[in-house]
Amino acid sequence: MKTIGLLGGMSWESTASYYKAINEGVKKELGGLHSAKVALYSVNFDEIEKLQHAGNWAATAEILSEAAKSVEAAGADFLLICTNTMHKVAKEIEQVMSIPLLHIADATANELQADGIKKVGLLGTRFTMEQDFYINRLTEQFGIEVVVPDLPDREIIHKVIYDELCKGVIKDDSRAEYVRITEALSEQGAEAVILGCTEIALLISSQDTDVPLYDTTKIHAEAAVKLALSE
Repeated sequence: MKTIGLLGGMSWESTASYYKAINEGVKKELGGLHSAKVALYSVNFDEIEKLQHAGNWAATAEILSEAAKSVEAAGADFLLICTNTMHKVAKEIEQVMSIPLLHIADATANELQADGIKKVGLLGTRFTMEQDFYINRLTEQFGIEVVVPDLPDREIIHKVIYDELCKGVIKDDSRAEYVRITEALSEQGAEAVILGCTEIALLISSQDTDVPLYDTTKIHAEAAVKLALSE
């Protein structure tokens, strides 16, 4: 079994979901008392969040690159960045490592392609929904068309992530807003919606809407288990 490297803490709420999903996946595949071999580095998200909103992505890249080197030194065979937004600095992180990065957008796109999805809605932080590092990867490398909510709804999505979900706060009225926005994307032609922030699955699931949802945390974790158990 390969050792899975996790670069987490962004937020720790979703990193806990990763750890649980990965270990459940290994147990499902191998049975008994099997669990995943994991090397985890969890950063202080307060530092990262302040730099994100200040637009100082270079500083976030430095912090995460140093953390990634620690994960590799701990024996990881490959790395997962346990957040969609911080894949903005994925290239900088890859440059300091000799182990491969399992990219969250690639894992998600592979699932979408397998299901024949060609047009998808995207929910996430404003950084993920508005900047090109994530959307362009889906469109240019996988040919998937991406639609995002309008500006007022992007602000709602973003605010709920940082003010509620990253703090473990789950509110029914926020769930209702997310469902409304999800269904609006469906009305714009989206065949499915990516939960493109690793905390969003804490709030909404397939039980809340008929629109197919692609949970990036679950998909990323499943891809990690598959790679860890591959020959």
